Amino acid sequence: MNNTAGSAEFAAADWFKSSYSAADNECVEVARSLSRVGIRDSKTPVRGVVTLAVDAFAQFVNAVRS
Repeated sequence: MNNTAGSAEFAAADWFKSSYSAADNECVEVARSLSRVGIRDSKTPVRGVVTLAVDAFAQFVNAVRS
């Protein structure tokens, strides 16, 4: 895991959040680069980006689903 505040890798990324997100915008957003997935707070995106390797993010999502 890497906390990369203001990461240039994700500066122009297309961020999205789950369709299950609350209407009051309390959720996280994700974006994908070639090798990493960026995760940030939707309320304060300027605070930074936490990144995971694509395979680590997939394992995380699978664990949450099960």
